[in-house]
Amino acid sequence: MTPKESAHKKISELVVRFEEQYASYKKLEYNETSTRRDFIDPFFKALGWDIDNEQGAAQSYREVIHEDKVKVGKATKAPDYSFRIGGAKRLFFVEAKKPSVFIKDDILPAYQVRRYGWSAKLSISMITDFEEFAVYDCTKKPLPTDKASVARVEYFTFKDYLTKFDFIWNTFSKEAVLKGSFDKYVQGTANKKGTATVDKEFLLSLDKWRTYLATSISLRNKELDEDEINFAVQQTIDRIIFIRIAEGRGVEIDGNLKNALKQGDYYQNLFDIFKVADDKYNSGLFDFKKDQISKNLKIDNKVIKTIINELYYPESQYEFSVLDVEIIGSAYEQFLGKTITIDKAHHAKIEEKPEVRKAGGVYYTPQYVVDYIVQQTIGKLIENKKPEDVSNIKIVDPACGSGSFLIGAYAYLMQWHNDYYIKKLGMTRGLKAKVLTPDGHLSTAEKKRILINNIYGVDIDLNAVEVTKLSLLLKCMEGETEASISHQFNMFNERVLPTLDNNIKSGNSLIDTDIYGSQLDFGEEKKIKPFNWEKAFPEVFNRKIIEPKEELKQIARKAKEHAKKAMEYASDLEQKLSEFNEPDSRYYIRGGFDVVIGNPPWVDIKGHPQELVKYYFNKFSTTENRINLYAIFIEHGLKILSRNGILGFIVPNSILYQSSYEKCRKLILNEFSIDSIVRLPDNVFQNVKAETVIISISKLAKTAKCILYDRNEIITEITEKNGKEIKQLNSKEWLKNEFSVFDIFSNKTEINLLKKIEKNKSELIQFCDFTLGLTPYDKYKGHTQTQIKERVFHSKTQKDNTFKPLLEGSDVKRYSVIWGEKEYISYGNWLGAPRETRFFTSPRILVRQIVSGKPLRIYAGYTDMELYNTQSVFNIISKDENKLSIKYLLALLNCNLMNFYHGHKYLDLSKNLFQKILIQNCKKFPIKSIDKTNNEEVRKQNKIIKFVDQLIQLNKEIHDAKLESKREQIQGKIDYCEDRINEIVYELYELTPEEIKIVEGK
Repeated sequence: MTPKESAHKKISELVVRFEEQYASYKKLEYNETSTRRDFIDPFFKALGWDIDNEQGAAQSYREVIHEDKVKVGKATKAPDYSFRIGGAKRLFFVEAKKPSVFIKDDILPAYQVRRYGWSAKLSISMITDFEEFAVYDCTKKPLPTDKASVARVEYFTFKDYLTKFDFIWNTFSKEAVLKGSFDKYVQGTANKKGTATVDKEFLLSLDKWRTYLATSISLRNKELDEDEINFAVQQTIDRIIFIRIAEGRGVEIDGNLKNALKQGDYYQNLFDIFKVADDKYNSGLFDFKKDQISKNLKIDNKVIKTIINELYYPESQYEFSVLDVEIIGSAYEQFLGKTITIDKAHHAKIEEKPEVRKAGGVYYTPQYVVDYIVQQTIGKLIENKKPEDVSNIKIVDPACGSGSFLIGAYAYLMQWHNDYYIKKLGMTRGLKAKVLTPDGHLSTAEKKRILINNIYGVDIDLNAVEVTKLSLLLKCMEGETEASISHQFNMFNERVLPTLDNNIKSGNSLIDTDIYGSQLDFGEEKKIKPFNWEKAFPEVFNRKIIEPKEELKQIARKAKEHAKKAMEYASDLEQKLSEFNEPDSRYYIRGGFDVVIGNPPWVDIKGHPQELVKYYFNKFSTTENRINLYAIFIEHGLKILSRNGILGFIVPNSILYQSSYEKCRKLILNEFSIDSIVRLPDNVFQNVKAETVIISISKLAKTAKCILYDRNEIITEITEKNGKEIKQLNSKEWLKNEFSVFDIFSNKTEINLLKKIEKNKSELIQFCDFTLGLTPYDKYKGHTQTQIKERVFHSKTQKDNTFKPLLEGSDVKRYSVIWGEKEYISYGNWLGAPRETRFFTSPRILVRQIVSGKPLRIYAGYTDMELYNTQSVFNIISKDENKLSIKYLLALLNCNLMNFYHGHKYLDLSKNLFQKILIQNCKKFPIKSIDKTNNEEVRKQNKIIKFVDQLIQLNKEIHDAKLESKREQIQGKIDYCEDRINEIVYELYELTPEEIKIVEGK
């Protein structure tokens, strides 16, 4: 009997038994516990779930968690069942009721389970009393007044279980989850339209509370400046949230914060609660020696009362017992993108920070991206290691924001240690070693040790630093109870949480204290926040790491056993080993961070103060052109990396190919190796399309693993299984590419074909002069904002003889140029950059910068008319028409072969919109010269020119044709001429039939 058949049989028996004794089960005295034991447990057991933990897994690894109930009046504070796979994240909650409850119509059970599911950011959850079974979409914000039918996506009774058995098995069985059927059901069921996810709602709450506090503090504490008010507001919110979450998890007595509202000055009462928390937790969050502002604050009672009441049922939709740190972090990341400004009347206003406004908002890194980067860096580094080795690993996010990457890193390390202790020590030895609790979780002391030893972060925003600390402390407190906290405090007189002041610091990761030598005033210095890494983290940079001498010997021995090509490698290692006979210093390498991870700022350097830009260009070797800060963070991340460390960042995909990042690419390829590159879909960040890649860099990688996704794909995890293409590439080969482009798109066959196309050819720049189109306006040339805004040099009519016909990009067709007669421009030295007149009057090729079509095609046209153009087009004129005809070159630019070459050499071929042919790339195109003494080559060139003349005329005719039948007829002639040109070009470049198929995508 298959598992599915067995499940059908068992559920049939449950249905029969329930029906036979229906009346007795509906009585009030038949309680929820009996319902669970008699029907709900066996039901899910039949679906393959280990309900009773028959595998004997530790609490942290159980598939089904039966939550302990924390009673608050008549309400319970945790769902009855939490379903997981392998101790990983929750899949769904199930709330159990007794059969006398009317699930179909009762509002309270529906609100309860939706509140749990929504707060935990689950897609669906369920209620059942076995008689009824309801599935709810938990992506919709629950309201206490919602009918039971709101957000309900499935409803059936026990009488439907057998007719709906296929659906139940294929969706909710453990087998269905493992096969991905559950995920498909969730993606198809959860109605994303109009949903308000818990992190978005929590952000709205944070913004509201911040406004309340900022207004009250500003009006009642007029001695405080903006920075001090921002600090006071942030600290107050952080402390309230910490205590409320501690209540939700059962670490604090529920309703503790409400005690502040009983009498007198509510804020002073709240401050007393904070002082008790300082004695108990010692986390730095409640450090009132460091914080001299909070104790003297005056805040209106009404404000404190409103905030606290909005944290409790029924005014709060949040269920803090299941609200994950990652969800809070997501909300805080957006929250940190805003700041408080105070006007002269002391009214507070919440505004986006200027840098956030320029960037178009704050982009929170999705959890699956964090998880992948953590696995590819920390996961690789700690593989096959012991806890004592892992203790020495130092992990940093140099732009930590709200701490999402550090939380991910900390969670991964805790899980790794938990796994190690369970497998290697077992429960008994784990308890004795004080690294495990009786239920198989890490002990508080062990969690603190890992946090302090391994996790570091820096951010320029002081509030971000405080939020990161808060998030890490909340993560450290997960799984604790009031009893475990009290035991630690009373038995060992040990405060519960560590202080993170030495681990998470505020400063500018890129600006060292050497900038003090510049002419910065105090105000600028305050904004810039210079930061010296070695002084901030001496325990990281001053440590000496012992060289693994024996490992090196083993590698040398293995190398000798390999083929002759490995002998040089072995000799190098032996030479290195000989150094160990030298003084002790030879045994050590200098410290640094073993892992550098994060999502560095994506900020154009153009918007930075000139003094800072000058500093960047002097300090960092990879700065050139109009670079983005993320590339400087890559260079700096590699600088603070230990010799055997790994860097993992999510960055724009411009790192792959843009010329501004050539130096950065060369640094990576010359001094390091690429472990992996993941080209992500464009929808990674919510509500914005961004072309992104994940890049992992180390010294030790031999080949680069590349995972490519479709641009419009929707993913929730990154694995080799769900990637569209998986490649193993030798990244060192990319040093041979133009601009050292990271070519992750071409395969080996295509790369060899590109090399053949280039072989024994001359670059186009040898035959032609190039220019970009003119620039009409430039404020640096004296043009006023009014002149620029009113476009004073443009006109719809030819006002005088200085006004010349002005082309648009769309006027450049393939082979021909047809002016649309829309505009003129006054041409002369008064323009921003007028260019030489010959580029607008000589016989020439005009190339439209935007390439388009499927496949992507270059649009190059010929004209000898006096026509002017801006930078949407660039211009090419022949240096010597006797050497190579301009029309022959035009044919090469438009032909299939050169489009293939351009696409595979310089473009991201998965992207259809906004792709460009850049003038510097076009200059490098490999051109087949025509030997004037070779009659066959001369004949082929003349034939091409003849077809080009026809195409110039035909493209003008098709533009003027009004009848569709006429256009179709002309298009047939155009296709014929282009096909003949392609055939001749293939012959000139000596392509084989197989290579032609590659070019033509066949």
